[in-house]
Amino acid sequence: MIVGIGLDIVATANVRDLLAGHEQQFEERVFTPAERSECAGRADRADALAARFAAKEACFKALGTGWSKGVSFLQVEVRRGEGGAPELALNGEAADRAKARGVTRVHVTLTHSAGVAAAAVILEGGG
Repeated sequence: MIVGIGLDIVATANVRDLLAGHEQQFEERVFTPAERSECAGRADRADALAARFAAKEACFKALGTGWSKGVSFLQVEVRRGEGGAPELALNGEAADRAKARGVTRVHVTLTHSAGVAAAAVILEGGG
């Protein structure tokens, strides 16, 4: 049973500008060390980080919190799963919110093209 769904779209130019202007501060506030490391050497680094930003926002929407109520960007991490597909790992208040909603599985998809990055998150729970 679906217990939450979220979708977010980000202009990659906005993320590129944030990275250029306040790179370290922005990256440390929004992306985990593992996310930063995974994207560091990529030619499409800004696009990849923008897709991860969209995934975090989509997850907040699916949880029904927005990025408030004790939930932060660092509590949602995009990881490379088996076969290279993206996965979300939740910790802290984000994990507590998911547990309270009965979430048993988190689905995520990422994309970026033509100046935008997008992500969709579906939270699945026992029925």
